[in-house]
Amino acid sequence: MANSSLCLVGGTFDHLHAGHLRLFSAALSECDKLEVWLTTDTLAALKSRLIQSAETRRTAILDWADENAPDRVSVHPLEDAVGPAESRRDATAIACTSETVAACEAINRTRVEAGLAPLSIIEVEHLTDPSGHALSSSRIRAGVVDREGNLWLGEREQERLQRMPTALDGELKQPMGDLFKGPESKPRKAILAAMAAAPDLPPKWVGVGDVTVKAMLDAGRVPDLGVIDGMTQRTPWEGAGSIDPAEFDHHLTCVNPAGLLTPDLKRKVREALANHGNTLLEVEGEEDLAPIVVHLLAPLGSVILYGQPGKGVVLRVTDEATKARARRILDLFTTEVGE
Repeated sequence: MANSSLCLVGGTFDHLHAGHLRLFSAALSECDKLEVWLTTDTLAALKSRLIQSAETRRTAILDWADENAPDRVSVHPLEDAVGPAESRRDATAIACTSETVAACEAINRTRVEAGLAPLSIIEVEHLTDPSGHALSSSRIRAGVVDREGNLWLGEREQERLQRMPTALDGELKQPMGDLFKGPESKPRKAILAAMAAAPDLPPKWVGVGDVTVKAMLDAGRVPDLGVIDGMTQRTPWEGAGSIDPAEFDHHLTCVNPAGLLTPDLKRKVREALANHGNTLLEVEGEEDLAPIVVHLLAPLGSVILYGQPGKGVVLRVTDEATKARARRILDLFTTEVGE
C-alpha cells in the first residue's frame, strides 16, 4: 500500500448494497484513505424521486466504515457529475465500475492537460443476481432484489404451487400494517383515512379485496392493481357486479383456490405490476393471500390497502422490512406434490 494514498469515488449509493461495499473494499485494499463523494438530494432527485435522502445514505456509509474501516473513510457532498477528481493534487486513485471507466479516463485526460498526474483507476466488476442482472439500487427500489442481490420472488418459486400451513392462521389474521377502523358496510370513512395517511406519490397503489377496491374507486382512486374475487369474509359479496372492469386499462383473470398461492396468481400479479396503466385482476377462488405476493413483487414505497374482516382497512407501505416478512411467511408454505 502506497504511503498517504487517497482514492476518490463518487455516486448516489442509494440503498447501500453489496456491490457498493465491494467497490469501497477494493478501493481501501489499494489506498490508505477513501473519500466518498455522495450526490446531494438535488442531484439525486434528477435520477429518481424515490432515492433515499442524502443524510440516510451518508449515515449508512459511515456506519459501514466505522465497523470495517475506522478512520479511513469520509463522505462529502457531490453537486455535479465530476466532483473534485479533475483538480485534486493529493488524490492518487479513483474507483469505479466498468460502466464508468470512460468517465474516469476523461477525468485523467483533463488532469494531464492541467499538468497533474493521472489517477490510478481501480475498476470493480458488478455483482450479478441469480437472473444475471447487475445488482443495482434501481432494481432494489423496483422491489426485485434485496441488498445482497437475492430475488424476492424468483421465477422458479413463481412456478410452484404453495399451500399455507394452518400454523400461520393466527399471524395472518392480524393486521400487517396500520388499521383504520370502520364498518365493512360503510368503508368510505376508513378508506379515505387510509389514503390520506399514505405517502405522497407512491410508485403503485394496490387494493386487495372487493370492498376495498370498490371503496377506492368510489373515492376517486383507481388502483394501479386491484385484486378481487367476488367474495367478502369468504361469502359471495352482493356488490360484486358493481366493479366495472372498464374503469381499468387492463383486465386479467387467474385461478387461486383458498389456502393456496398458485403459479397463475403469481404470474398475473407480476404482469399487472409491470403494466403501464391500471389493472383489475379477478381471482377465481380466493385472493386473501395475494398481499404476500404483492409485497414481494411491488416496488419499494408502494401502498397496499386491504380489508381486515370486521375491523376496517389496513394500510401497509411496501418497504424492505415488509418484503422480508412476506419472504419469511412464504418460506413456511409447503410446495404441493405433483404441481
